[in-house]
Amino acid sequence: MHKYRTHKCGEIRKEDSGSEVRVSGWVYRKRDHGGVLFIDLRDHYGVAQIVVQPDREFFDKCQRIRPESVLTITGKVECRADEAINPKLPTGEVELFADTIVFESEAEALPIYLAGDEEYPEDQRLKYRYLDLRREKMQANLRLRSQVIASMRQRMQAQGFNEFQTPILTCSSPEGARDYLVPSRVHPGKFYALPQAPQLFKQLLMVAGMDRYFQIAPCFRDEDARADRSPGEFYQLDIEMSFVEQDEVFEVVEDVLQGIFTEFSDKTSDPAPFRRITYKDSMLKYGSDKPDLRIPIEIVDVSEVFANSGFNAFKSVVEKGGVVRALPVKGISDRPRSFFDKMVGYAQSVGSKGLAYIVWDGENTKGPIVKFLEEEQLAQIAESCNVESGDVVFFVSDEPKSAARIAGEVRVHLGQELDIIEKDVFRFCWVVDFPMFEIDEETDQVAFSHNPFSMPQGGMDALMGDDPLSVLAYQYDIVCNGVELSSGAIRNHSPEIMYKAFEIAGYSQKEVDEQFSFMINAFKYGAPPHGGLAPGIDRIVMLLADEDNIREVIAFPMNQKAQDLMMNAPAEVSEVQLRELHLKLNLPKEKKEE
Repeated sequence: MHKYRTHKCGEIRKEDSGSEVRVSGWVYRKRDHGGVLFIDLRDHYGVAQIVVQPDREFFDKCQRIRPESVLTITGKVECRADEAINPKLPTGEVELFADTIVFESEAEALPIYLAGDEEYPEDQRLKYRYLDLRREKMQANLRLRSQVIASMRQRMQAQGFNEFQTPILTCSSPEGARDYLVPSRVHPGKFYALPQAPQLFKQLLMVAGMDRYFQIAPCFRDEDARADRSPGEFYQLDIEMSFVEQDEVFEVVEDVLQGIFTEFSDKTSDPAPFRRITYKDSMLKYGSDKPDLRIPIEIVDVSEVFANSGFNAFKSVVEKGGVVRALPVKGISDRPRSFFDKMVGYAQSVGSKGLAYIVWDGENTKGPIVKFLEEEQLAQIAESCNVESGDVVFFVSDEPKSAARIAGEVRVHLGQELDIIEKDVFRFCWVVDFPMFEIDEETDQVAFSHNPFSMPQGGMDALMGDDPLSVLAYQYDIVCNGVELSSGAIRNHSPEIMYKAFEIAGYSQKEVDEQFSFMINAFKYGAPPHGGLAPGIDRIVMLLADEDNIREVIAFPMNQKAQDLMMNAPAEVSEVQLRELHLKLNLPKEKKEE
């Protein structure tokens, strides 16, 4: 017989009745029933009920043993009495009567109790993550993550992609988020950077003729945490393809994502091809470039109506180049005044001066701004917003960018407050046709709007036009339920077009050659048209696991302050290590005083 187990805890079944088996695992729960001790023994695969009878020599020690101690138990499997069957457990029809017990590892008092429903602060969970990960939910989440990654690999390979690894120690990039820097010991004063993404290398692989590349890639960015973003590091399904147009990239990604979400969830998933929404329409209709299509509210522009109205608060905004955005909501005219007051308060909390509204109640209209509008203007709003009796329309007015953001946040809040977000579905869309350039608010100069290495639609001809702000890029985002899974693009593989694009954004050819020499030089030796993207694995698993926080699907995440509380990182290093790296610290004053 195997030293530790003939069966996993979750494998014992009715068919094993009468057999001698051996299992190993952690003490999950203990119950003393009239002198007979019941132990729920747990491993990665499930729970088995162990019966310890009072005449056994190890009975007293089992009574004293703490939860999470590790035991190896040998005994005979017996069927439970009918009234004792637990239908919630796969092993619920049987129990194991212990003949021998080996106490492999005795646990001390636990800082986190795992068998109850207690909620612990996140920092405490992260400090004792090796305990926290024993919980059933965390075990399931990490199994799901492993299975999703394995499925991704199979699906990519089935489409002719090869997995190549790219460097972890590389150069710092002047574009993008803040780098993590690594000092070089053998090159004093010089630094490597951890890659924010394999972007440059995967494009160079296309130049090298590799044609179809993917990688389960670690990425490192020194940026603040969010619920859907882990600080420090994350993983993505990195993809790049040669000799493709945008539609072909979409087909590959739709096949993978639709397959993954169908395989690992019972929720309804949009079939391919996914809906496509232009960036302009997305910002207008949803107030965001990552729209949650489960919310049945579409924002409508009604600036023209208020430009000629008697409501001066909105009229003056429109006269200065601002806009008025309407959010029509079906069938909520019976809500109490307190609901509308709370919505006004929420709008103000996200930067709005207020939140106007009109209620359509049968033949009547009511609301704070109705008296400022003529019947014809009310009719125009009703027609534009497809209003029926019982509907309410909310209004936001501001300069275009702020109005879009505020209306978008109010839309999501309405969806949550009214509980009208569609349930048990994954709604995908592509956001396409991003602007290539925008006006930088600080410098008032033309700057790249998103990815400077995207191919402009229309190529060089588009860049030679009079208005750079009208140029669109072959850039796209894939979004699911309001979560951006990835940005991508058809790349600019032409040195001439790249020089011109950077010239419009204020870069000289010399600056491009200096800052992006590795890319521009490679393209001068024959670069294929290519494109790709990189869906975030952490976010995909977060959606599949129905978790609100990305740290619930990562084995050892950092906290919101980018600290690993379990490993005590980041930490100070010795003077010897600093000397080897030719470094001296110049700490802020408050650090020196400590």
